[in-house]
Amino acid sequence: MNQQEILAGLDPQQLEAVTAIRGPVCVIAGAGTGKTRVITHRIAYAVAAGVTDPSKTLALTFTARAAGEMRARLRQLGVPNAAARTFHSAALKQLMYFWPYSFGGPFPKLLTSKAGFLSEAMNRSDTVLVPGAATLREISSEIEWAKALETAPDEYVEAALASTRTLRIPNGKPDRDNYFEIAKVYQAYETLKHEERVIDFEDVLLLTVGMLEEDRDVRERIRDQYRYFTVDEYQDVSPLQQRLLNLWLGNREEICVVGDSAQTIYSFAGASSSFLLGFTQRFPQAQVVKLTRGYRSTPEIIELANSILKGSSENANHELVSMNERGGELEVQGYADSRSEAHAVVDRIEQLVSTGAEIAILARTNSQLDPFETALKARGIETQLKSSERFFDRVDVRDAMRTIRSASVLPVEGDWVAELASALKPFGEADYIRAFLTLALELKAGGLDGPHALRAFLRELEDRAEQNNPPTLPGVVLSTLHGAKGLEWEHVFLIGLSEGALPYEPYAANNPNLPGIGAAALEEERRLFYVGITRAKRAAYLSYAGRPSIFLNSVA
Repeated sequence: MNQQEILAGLDPQQLEAVTAIRGPVCVIAGAGTGKTRVITHRIAYAVAAGVTDPSKTLALTFTARAAGEMRARLRQLGVPNAAARTFHSAALKQLMYFWPYSFGGPFPKLLTSKAGFLSEAMNRSDTVLVPGAATLREISSEIEWAKALETAPDEYVEAALASTRTLRIPNGKPDRDNYFEIAKVYQAYETLKHEERVIDFEDVLLLTVGMLEEDRDVRERIRDQYRYFTVDEYQDVSPLQQRLLNLWLGNREEICVVGDSAQTIYSFAGASSSFLLGFTQRFPQAQVVKLTRGYRSTPEIIELANSILKGSSENANHELVSMNERGGELEVQGYADSRSEAHAVVDRIEQLVSTGAEIAILARTNSQLDPFETALKARGIETQLKSSERFFDRVDVRDAMRTIRSASVLPVEGDWVAELASALKPFGEADYIRAFLTLALELKAGGLDGPHALRAFLRELEDRAEQNNPPTLPGVVLSTLHGAKGLEWEHVFLIGLSEGALPYEPYAANNPNLPGIGAAALEEERRLFYVGITRAKRAAYLSYAGRPSIFLNSVA
């Protein structure tokens, strides 16, 4: 594409951001304002203008799905060689390549799940904690938080006390007592990994940081490789990720950060919007562009989202303007209990399913989704649980990919999607087959064609498998609010908006006047509600069982 084609169709705010191709640049992008479009078009425009070479470009984001979407859009814009990766993926690639030079010996085994090692660490540490699923999950989260803040095991208790970490360990003990127990397990876990020559994903970042700080030759080679940086979801970077970014960037200023402090929902995991909010202090000459025109949601949804933030002590002036036509009025319904709520919601969904609409049920916690999943399955309605097993690890999916690989060996003359459908016919109408065919049609509509298109489609699937970025599966999506970040659906049911559930009671205690961590946690819960509302494109349905959430006061 030429420069004029890349800029076509952009609104004035997007145009300002896309043409700001010399860093430093800070783009404040509200929900549904075309953030990904701006990022990819800006990179494509910079390449077309000769400002950067695509092979010297690195776009960083936080999910494999977002990185995959960026790569697909960049290919459509004629920039197939620009790298778009998660922080962990980019660091792992560099660490594996330079390991023999910096560390020597074979690369250690990468631990994809902490559960087994944590169970053994608990046995070794003589802790009083019992290794149940909930406890293991909580310890794992605490270790990940500590590492994101570069906190060692012997520093964990002090850091947890200072941050007033709220734990959900089902043993009835005060959090302070459990801090000391977690510190024991954390130390034993690190020792065990060292003995077994295993690293986890947090180690990938820590080791890459250490390698770049200690090895000047490697540092210079990586800085020569990547000279033009873009960071998506910058409000969610942790101190460790920021330290790694600083090492990649050096003293250069070719960096564009894109984020929205109103969507900071991972503070509990070590993320901090302070890097986004303080960007202009680090780079006083930075160009700042605000995207406030919302293209995802109806005016009714945007108005509610704006009203949610009006009660915020941090984002009260954060306001979006919907560019869409008005839709239906928002619905808020209360029920006696969660079972009644689930049946009523599923009644409404049953009416929508026949229209082929995109539907999602979003909740604060996974446990809230259980009665809804049960009710949907009882009606024979397909569901897609966002926390289910990894798509590409399924045996049937791997079998289908082997079939696609065989079919792609020879060039395809004619309709490659029809050839794909024919090859997959023995697998029937399974959900993953429909997902593959839908993705194929989307890629074809985006320009993927020619005799080698089926081979390119296979490479797309292999890339997605490596990044754990599955295609969209059919069915009603059930997800937590955190899991829904970055996604969108036509109809969104926000359920369980009850007192004690949102804001989640252990974090905010339902008291807007709480000092310190309570007030900060309440703000995070408010942002989480905002993120949930702004996932909806056409309609949002809000419901609760028992007493309503204080956040529903925002609904007129």
